[in-house]
Amino acid sequence: MNVFFVVLALLCMLCVVGSFLWGMVAMTKGGERDHKTSNKMMQMRVVFQALAILFLFLSYATK
Repeated sequence: MNVFFVVLALLCMLCVVGSFLWGMVAMTKGGERDHKTSNKMMQMRVVFQALAILFLFLSYATK
């Protein structure tokens, strides 16, 4: 079970990087639609960070 949570945490970390990069690219393009996309991607980044921390905690708790 410990390995399962570590794998989930790593996947969430990859999603954090992906959503951050996608949000930054959308932010640099400009425009109203790109502004909304950038904001949504940065919100998703925060969600993925919270999930990664949760999975790391669960990994530690199931040792």
